[in-house]
Amino acid sequence: MVAIFLQGKELTFNEFNFHKDLLKGIKIAGFKEPSPIQETVIPIIKNGEDLVGQAHTGTGKTAAFGLPLMNKIINNEIERVLIITPTRELATQVSDELYHLGRFAGIRTITVYGGVGYGRQIALINKGVQVVVATPGRLKDLYKKGKIDGFNPEVVVLDEADEMLDMGFLEEIKEIFEYIPQNRQTLLFSATIPEPIKALADTILTNPQFISVVGKDESTTNNVIEQTYCVINESQRDEAIVKLLETEKIKKCLVFCRMKREVDRLSEHLQALGFNARGIHGDLEQSERDEVIKAYRRNQIQIMVATDVASRGLDVKKVTHVFNYHIPFDPQSYVHRIGRTGRAGKSGKAITLVTTEEFKELKRIQNEVGAEMKLTTIAIDANASEESCGDFDSLEKRVRNTEITECSIEFIDSMEDMDYHEFVERVVSLLLKDSRTTSALIGYDKESVNIMLGEYLDEQKVARQNARQRKRR
Repeated sequence: MVAIFLQGKELTFNEFNFHKDLLKGIKIAGFKEPSPIQETVIPIIKNGEDLVGQAHTGTGKTAAFGLPLMNKIINNEIERVLIITPTRELATQVSDELYHLGRFAGIRTITVYGGVGYGRQIALINKGVQVVVATPGRLKDLYKKGKIDGFNPEVVVLDEADEMLDMGFLEEIKEIFEYIPQNRQTLLFSATIPEPIKALADTILTNPQFISVVGKDESTTNNVIEQTYCVINESQRDEAIVKLLETEKIKKCLVFCRMKREVDRLSEHLQALGFNARGIHGDLEQSERDEVIKAYRRNQIQIMVATDVASRGLDVKKVTHVFNYHIPFDPQSYVHRIGRTGRAGKSGKAITLVTTEEFKELKRIQNEVGAEMKLTTIAIDANASEESCGDFDSLEKRVRNTEITECSIEFIDSMEDMDYHEFVERVVSLLLKDSRTTSALIGYDKESVNIMLGEYLDEQKVARQNARQRKRR
């Protein structure tokens, strides 16, 4: 396969000789000029060749493969198309976009995924719907049970292949292709091309062209995303995210948590503070997830708090910020999370909150994905008045998480001449006063972080030395 790095030319969609009904859908969708990936792969797909298309998320990949394939359907060159996507959200999104582009030509699409009944999906597939957009699990199940034996697509598209790899779908994909006729056109689209994806392409594609619109010097993370991190104490997470939401110029944002229960707690906390926020995770019913995503797309929700379920395959325009309330478990999850902003050449910001204990994980992500992240601190109100009560939530956490020491018991015994309630009130007043007069910044400064970095590098050096010693034994 040969990679082609594009400079881009000025074209219009009229030059692809699409059917007039398809051009009408393109015009109403607001498409004016083809993006680089569209400009290059459309002629290849029209010619019936296999290809691997690499481009960052949000660059128009759906239209890049959808338009020429629907044009072939209109011209009776093919009858059926199968598109495989990693998530239900992406399947719905792809199906909706193709429906709107092809509606004047009568193109019929269906989404096929788990969690709903088989009946309607099987009936529509066997009835002859032209475009089937499916997730791997349900599609494999239908093939394996012999429910769609008559479904023989002439073209198969693997969309977001690297995400399927990350989600563990690679073996299911291989099994699905055992049911699909060999005489087909196969298209694989992916933001990154790791070795397992190259191996899959060698197995299921025939003499494919490799088209890349990712520049040679670009990392796996989009270079129009400004990436920063703030090193905090665990007790500062809520205060930090609230201050960021208050001070950043946000149109629409995503806040990522690791755990479902944390999504529920944080979204409720933000709502209580008056933020326009909703939570989404895998335990929600599909109808609830669809409702939240639709409201988010329509700008009825400004802040979506989510687990990684929302980082994969979610294409929403005008997301200006991604906040990592918790650092992700692995580097690729970081890539997929921040890829929700800075889409299609637009700029975006990704801000990660990381504790001193998680600092090592942050460095691992930086090293593996080549991300350039800048250290930042978060400004808070340094001019709180003497009469203000301070931050009760933070104080409560500090009190509940503080270990009782023998010195504190001795101090209390020494104050036994003071009324107990007066003593407690004076101590709490002192703590609240301290909370108002402490640093006006959240986060460790550069000098402190450099010390952490030095400790991390020393640990890495010792680990390498120990590894070498084990090899010599």
